[in-house]
Amino acid sequence: MVAIKCIGIITSGDDAPGMNSAIRSVTRSAIYNGLKVKAIYRGYKGLIDGEIVEFQTQNVSNIIQQGGTILKSSESKDFMTQEGRKKAYENMMKEEIDALVVIGGDGSLSGARIFAQEYDVPCIGIPATIDNNLCGTDTTIGYDTALNTIMQSVDKIRDTATSHERLFFVEVVGDDAGFLALNGAIASGCEAAIIPSIEIEEHMLTQFIQNGFKKKKSSSIVLVAANKQIGGAMHYADMVKTQYPELDVRISILGHLQRGGHPTAHDRIIASRMGAASIQAIMKGLRNVMVGIDNEEIVYVPFSRAIRNNKPIDRKLYEILNNISI
Repeated sequence: MVAIKCIGIITSGDDAPGMNSAIRSVTRSAIYNGLKVKAIYRGYKGLIDGEIVEFQTQNVSNIIQQGGTILKSSESKDFMTQEGRKKAYENMMKEEIDALVVIGGDGSLSGARIFAQEYDVPCIGIPATIDNNLCGTDTTIGYDTALNTIMQSVDKIRDTATSHERLFFVEVVGDDAGFLALNGAIASGCEAAIIPSIEIEEHMLTQFIQNGFKKKKSSSIVLVAANKQIGGAMHYADMVKTQYPELDVRISILGHLQRGGHPTAHDRIIASRMGAASIQAIMKGLRNVMVGIDNEEIVYVPFSRAIRNNKPIDRKLYEILNNISI
């Protein structure tokens, strides 16, 4: 096994609050353990284009509280090709980078997995996605911050919804998961959540509306996980408007608001833990694994398991939401 002397850090795909905390932790943990650190700007595109700079501890000063990523991020179509990955590997060798720490979501880790298989490059993944959809870890960097952003936004929406006695459909990030919508609905006292992993029939939505009439609720809010399969907030709002034209139905799409903001203490802490654990994994000779947290303990999850896209929703949480929204 080749001794690791220099590591490269990449942030790839959609940004997530806490990425900078992870960059800081990886950089300082690596230097503490005697490793050189090369920062790769703009994700895999930067690795192909050679946007690589050596980092010292001062390069990551005063970033733990910042949202986004100081390394920037992008999606690279070239990295999806063998020619692009060959160029990326050549730049790695030119910069004498022995291993990669990839901070991102399922797409980023999928890219790392392919790259590692083709060129026998040790890659360690750090899960950073607000979707919280990576398997083998209880939470991902950015999820807690996004959840708090949703809660604060819905709190504000409820003020106007109550004042005007309106029904709001609020669309949040969903993808193939519904963690933000479900837990956001519980945290902000919403009446319902519509998520991809739990089917909701039209009659169930009708029943929810009728129950609201019986109780003479002054406002109602439904969180909808944006997803091509189930449709977004507009789809369900149009459905209700057709059946209940007397209702004042409104839509709010939170969009990129959910990705920004200062990371919460929780996200800063797990990012710091995962960053340090990624360097420990490299020092131990591990490769092609994602750092995760399971029951508050650091775990190392093979890429093949982490990116399955079948992380289960706790259906008991859905039952709790239904019970307390009566």
